[in-house]
Amino acid sequence: MAGIPNMSDGGAGAPRLLVGLNLVTLMSLPAWSAAPKGEPAEVLAGVKAAGYEAVQGRDPVGVQAAGLVPAAIFRLDRPQDAREFARRHKAAGCNALTLHVGNGFETDAEMTVLAQAIVEAAEAEAFPIYVETHRATMTQDMKRTLDLVERVPALRFNGDFSHWYTGAEMTYGDLAAKLERLRPITDRTRFLHGRVSSSGAIQVAVREGSQDAHLEVFKTLWTRCFEGFLRDARPGDVFGFYPELLPASLGYARLIPDGEGGLKEEADRWAEALFLCEIARECWAAAQAGLREPAHA
Repeated sequence: MAGIPNMSDGGAGAPRLLVGLNLVTLMSLPAWSAAPKGEPAEVLAGVKAAGYEAVQGRDPVGVQAAGLVPAAIFRLDRPQDAREFARRHKAAGCNALTLHVGNGFETDAEMTVLAQAIVEAAEAEAFPIYVETHRATMTQDMKRTLDLVERVPALRFNGDFSHWYTGAEMTYGDLAAKLERLRPITDRTRFLHGRVSSSGAIQVAVREGSQDAHLEVFKTLWTRCFEGFLRDARPGDVFGFYPELLPASLGYARLIPDGEGGLKEEADRWAEALFLCEIARECWAAAQAGLREPAHA
């Protein structure tokens, strides 16, 4: 089997990190945010000026007009739709499609059918499709996702590990053992939604270093994902890192007192996203260095 392809920049250079931004990060930002403002074209120009190469959102035409690479995000509930989704987003010029799949109530057999349909569609269209690790989908449970990989090893993932770290309270118990158990997932991850969570909050600010213990766990997960990619990547392949920081109105960003009797988001999600990209670059360098180290006898 050809397998689900990695994303590619169309060149012949060494495999590299592609840093993008999920546009929901810019949703409902407070007025004091340093994010670019204005019409959509002006905002995308500001995203590009900040150093991003790519954007995940709903308007691939506008993204390409801004000189950025579009990635798609969608959901899949019926296996028969997978091929059409691949065709549609490939034709739109997207470099990949990440999917929320199912609702979490699927039987093992139903999960397998959905996963196989995704692999077959990605192979047939030679187009990267990555299943997101997300609550309220068929990948909401770590063990069932690991079991799914045993049945469909060609599956590849968009890792949003906040959903497991918080939703499954990964810190309750032997965290190191859990991270080891998850290697079949991290080895197969080719796209990341950059977000840090805590054991009780799905999205926490890390800009000021107040959540260092949690950040260290995510750095471990991200580095292992990069290592898994680098082990089999070919010239021109890229790994996508896209911060996805959602607003308080969607139950993600935490609110703190604003000193005037109201509440405000605890951090500027625009600045947080840029910081997470810096962390991702550090993790990428660590992954490269780790793979260059000789194995001990």
